[in-house]
Amino acid sequence: MSETALMGVSRQKLLLDLVGVRKTFDGFNAVERIDLSVMEGEFFTIVGPSGSGKTTLLRMLAGMDQPSEGAIYLRGESLNDMPANKRPTCLVFQSLALFPHMTVGQNIEFALKMRKIAPAARKERALELMRVVRLPETYYSKNVMKCSGGEKQRVALARAFTYDPEILLFDEPLSALDYKLRKTLEKELKDLHRETGKTFIYITHSLEEAMVMSDRIGVMRDGRLVQVGTPEEIYTKPSDKFVSEFMGEVNIVRVRPDGSGRYKSEDLAGSFTVNAPASTDGYVVIRPEFLRFLALPSDADNCLTGRVHNEYSLGSRVQYQVRVGERMFLVEQPRRQSFGGGDVTIGWDAADAIFVAE
Repeated sequence: MSETALMGVSRQKLLLDLVGVRKTFDGFNAVERIDLSVMEGEFFTIVGPSGSGKTTLLRMLAGMDQPSEGAIYLRGESLNDMPANKRPTCLVFQSLALFPHMTVGQNIEFALKMRKIAPAARKERALELMRVVRLPETYYSKNVMKCSGGEKQRVALARAFTYDPEILLFDEPLSALDYKLRKTLEKELKDLHRETGKTFIYITHSLEEAMVMSDRIGVMRDGRLVQVGTPEEIYTKPSDKFVSEFMGEVNIVRVRPDGSGRYKSEDLAGSFTVNAPASTDGYVVIRPEFLRFLALPSDADNCLTGRVHNEYSLGSRVQYQVRVGERMFLVEQPRRQSFGGGDVTIGWDAADAIFVAE
């Protein structure tokens, strides 16, 4: 196994280890030399834009595709030649793939029926799982096509658990749901993960889903994992400009040393205090919540003068667009302020910004 993948990880808790995994289609590397370790009982989420390779990676974990190179290990044993139906995994598809002509109970019991489990035992297990996923017992005989979108999601989850998998794989299962239902199911999935102790590997393009549910997040780009870490690490210490932009709305200023220990920008007047090596070009990343309106320029390490262009209510917060020259900056405040339509001064402290090298 990869020593790098095992650094800081207890061998007793290591479940999956991917070593140099590559998948090639007609000369195109959809997944490019992935090294990754997933712990037993972990909620690990893979995020990335469309075409980044995350679904291809999930299909290799499920056994639907085989690696072109490298190996996938489960507790030290290679899974490369193990067929999908022999793996201790279950994949919850985006489409859910429920049987439309069956009832809720029949959908949940399907795997048990294939194993020739007695009808009474199948029903008992189905009802037990319905309680786990918060479906009323009265739904047992309800046609699954008469269920709401959220109820269908719960049926699919209950059916996945009948296989008693060690690892549940999720391929963007909440992407087609409305916002309110999606937020409810995000919390329920996190609760379900904690209650069952199963290992969840989850694919999404949504930063918000990943941040809410995950123990760790892997960010993919062009077939590679560009950063792996906790939600806090990914958000506060992005490895590069791509990760910082992908993980939410940010203000990015390209800077270079000015020779005096400070940094200057090509398109903004003045120089800035930056926590960065003194000889490195790069980008200063400022989250909107760390930009603030200043009464005096001296109230922050760095400041800019601009004019409020627009504002957007975000419930408990207000997001302001502030135009500085040809640039637009985002500022978030917990409550509305009055600016009277004139110039404003915005600023940030060096400790509140992130520097990423080019």
